[in-house]
Order: sequence, then C-alpha cells, then structure tokens
Amino acid sequence: MELGRGRFLAAAGAALAAGALPRAALAQTVQLPFDNGTRPLVAFPQKRPLILLTPRPPQLETPFEVFNAGVYTPNDAFYVRWHLANIPQSVDASAHRIAVSGAVNTALSLSMDDLAKMPAVEIAAVNQCSGNSRGLFTPRAIGGEWGNGAMGNALWTGVRLRDILDRAGVKAGAKQVQFDGLDTAVLPGTPDFKKSLDVDVARGDDVIVAYAMNGEPLPVLNGYPVRLIVPGWFATYWVKMLSAITVLDKTDDNFWMKTAYRIPDTPGNSVVPGATGYPTIPINRMAVRSFITNIPDGAPFKRGRNELRGIAFDGGSGIKRVELSMDGGTTWREVALERDYGKYSFRRFAGEWVVAPGTYTVAVRATANDGAVQQATPIWNPSGYLRSSIETYKVSVI
Repeated sequence: MELGRGRFLAAAGAALAAGALPRAALAQTVQLPFDNGTRPLVAFPQKRPLILLTPRPPQLETPFEVFNAGVYTPNDAFYVRWHLANIPQSVDASAHRIAVSGAVNTALSLSMDDLAKMPAVEIAAVNQCSGNSRGLFTPRAIGGEWGNGAMGNALWTGVRLRDILDRAGVKAGAKQVQFDGLDTAVLPGTPDFKKSLDVDVARGDDVIVAYAMNGEPLPVLNGYPVRLIVPGWFATYWVKMLSAITVLDKTDDNFWMKTAYRIPDTPGNSVVPGATGYPTIPINRMAVRSFITNIPDGAPFKRGRNELRGIAFDGGSGIKRVELSMDGGTTWREVALERDYGKYSFRRFAGEWVVAPGTYTVAVRATANDGAVQQATPIWNPSGYLRSSIETYKVSVI
C-alpha cells in the first residue's frame, strides 16, 4: 500500500485535542471481572466510547466484544495507554521530523516525505500493554487495573527500522537503539519516557516505523503521525509520536529501562507474593494467550448446537493449536483455526458445542508453534505482567 504526502497530511487537521478531556462521559458503565471493576465508557477524540481507566494521561480499554467482530481491531476502538500527561494536542505532519543520532556515521532528520520515499512494508501484529489483565492478578498487583482489553491487532504500514539505521550507518560497537516520542512530563522531575532495543533486535526484519494503521493514518492517541512497531514484544517498546532514534554505545540505564518494566528472571517470570532479592530483566516478548470472544462470562446460552469463537496469539512463533474444554479443563477438544494473517497476528478459531441445560465452565487453551502451552495455574509478579494462564467462562444453558 502506498501512502504519499497527501495521505500523510490528510489527517493533520483531524489530529487534534488528543490531550483534552473526553468529549462526553456516558452514563453507561461496564463491570470488569474483578473487585472495584466498575468503569465508565467515554468517547475521546477519534475514538468510540471506550472503557476509561484514567483521563490524564489517557488510558482507555477496548470493550471485549470488539474482538469478536474481526481479526483486526478498528482504529477507533483500539486501546490507549500513555505514560506522560503532556501529549501534543495536534501534530503537523508536514513539520514532523525524526532525529537519528548517536553512534552513527551520519545524523539524519527524516520527514514524513522522506519515509514515504523508502520501501514500504506491511505487517499484522498484536499490540498488547504489559499490564493487560493486571486486574485479574491475585493478590492484586501494583499498577492500573486493566481487564483483558488492553490489546489490539492491526495491519501496520511503514518502513523497516533497519533501513533507517543503514541510511545513518551504525558504528561498530553500538549496543542499543533508544526511542523517544513527543510526549513530555508535567513535573520536571519525571523521567522522559524512552525505550531501547538491542541492536540485533532493532535490525530485525519485522521492526518498523509505521505511519499507517489498518490502511489509515494513525489516530493521535495511538501515536500519530508515526510510531515504532516491535511485533511480538509488549507495547512498552512501541513508542508513539516517534521523534528521536538514538544509537547507544552502552546499555541504556534510563528509568524506563533500568527500573521500570522489569520482570523476575525466574522460571515463568513468576515469584511468590512478598518475595524479594530475585534478579530481574526488562520485559520483552509476549506469552501465548487465547480468549473466547462471543460469550461473556456468566452469559446464558441456548441448548443444542452452539458455536464458540475466539482469538489466540503469542510472541511471534504463531499459533499451532487451540483446544476447548466444557468441563473446566478436565477434557479437551481441538477446534478449527481460521485464516493465518501472520505469526504476530490474532489467529481466530471456531468450534461447535452441543449441550443440554445446565451450568458449564468453558475453558480455552492455545499452543504456539514454539511449543509453549497455556497453563492452568496463573503466574504472579509484583507488577502484574505476563498473564497468560488458561481463561475460563461460566455459562448457563437454558
């Protein structure tokens, strides 16, 4: 797909009021499946009503029924998560530049027109917040209490980060590549949000600087006019409103790498609540997950023949198999996988279920191509990261 100057600039007028308060707080609320899980639905600019976690910085969760509508999450329904509250209320795409500097042979200042002239690539990939499903951790973990909707799948269009780095010329001995966006902190003591990838990861085939999402310019709240896409990795690395790429000759020790977004370097990245003294590493690839999308927990169901639908994904090996259980995980039956949109994408599945009246515990389990299988026992860590355990749903058949 080609997006020339006209398409880049077409969204400039619409890309406004990103940092503003919601247009309207609706009377409707939703109940997420944990204590204190009542949330309002609000409509921010360029967004349909989404589940509000915080208004500033904006944190908005996708209602889960959206995931049943198709493999790609619509742009206006895509979840939102920012770390710093000062987000530009408008961005002039014609004036936007990405500075490339540090341990490079030639410093660059790339415009959107420059990106448009480079070879374009498309990739379907899941963007998932590191804290997705944190509200389901027991005991509760520190941080925003998300349900399962802090994720989305999109077709991203842009240029390979490697092509940008090659144009600048990465010097020998470079260790990492750091990324910064246009958002800034309210208080001077708050660290700027910057993330880094090892050079070999940054130069991977599938890491791109994206200027389109599902065939359209990015919504402001999802990073307009350009953001980093790191397929298979958690969204903390997918820096929005990308404005600076800095090649480092040492390991990045800024707060958002050295202190924040760390996971236990233990089996399963899990620890016993209250444990201390364990080693940690930066969060990285996503774990295998699967969800049923066409029945909410506790929903009434009809007797006889029914269809169960859902989605599965992992950190980049792709989905090999999905199984359903109607008895809480005692017995399992493999179901059909639908079209494969790529190893980083949601993979939809569907299976039939013939039932008599009664109460059932439905469970779903995915196996990735790398052999990873969802487990029944949830992991735990103090930041509430990496939930990937088997999801269950109570269903009453009438």
